[in-house]
Amino acid sequence: MRFVDFEQIMSVPRMSRYVTACNGDTRKAMTLYRLNLRLSQELFTVVGCFEVALRNAIDRHYSSLCGADWLRDSARPGGMFSNRACGKTPYIISEGERKLSSYTHPKLLAEMDFGFWRYLFARHQFHHGGQSLLAIFPSKPRSTPSINYNNSFIFMELENINALRNRLAHHEPVCFQLGAHSKSTRYARQNHQLTLQFFQWMNINESVLLYGLDHITEVCDRIDAL
Repeated sequence: MRFVDFEQIMSVPRMSRYVTACNGDTRKAMTLYRLNLRLSQELFTVVGCFEVALRNAIDRHYSSLCGADWLRDSARPGGMFSNRACGKTPYIISEGERKLSSYTHPKLLAEMDFGFWRYLFARHQFHHGGQSLLAIFPSKPRSTPSINYNNSFIFMELENINALRNRLAHHEPVCFQLGAHSKSTRYARQNHQLTLQFFQWMNINESVLLYGLDHITEVCDRIDAL
């Protein structure tokens, strides 16, 4: 396809960043755009697998402590998240249940997004949840004088993955230096490694789980070489 046709479809403002990153080479700009799509697909696959693994680990943890319907019960009067300190958490759960034509625990779990699971490590949710949720990361490093691997640390690290997930969902590019027009895979590589690290902390063999699915390093190398 000619660049002028490609640009008309994707829009001039959208493509201008790619052209700038490729020093005006429009053919390279189209290649970079396609590689960014490939990288986005790869990242979304890995992040999606992690989101499911995180959700399931949290579910197993609280199911063992609070029963099979822990999520629904946590938002009901007397439930562990049914208090003002937990902010919108009980509302999100109740709204999720309301949207269901018929309740089942798995259906309600599926209504919760990545941000919801992340917020279970926030200060108040973690406290009212029994301060035990770090148990889902049995291989997490021990805290040191310089780094405290507590719930707040997990909360902030998950924010990085959540932000990446949102960028991917909104079709924002991941092949540039953040806030600039220069080509860079640093952001993608850092969040890729962070996601793999979380798998390892959960005692999940990420190499086996993602076999044949994770080509992120390969795609990043192609972008860097362009």
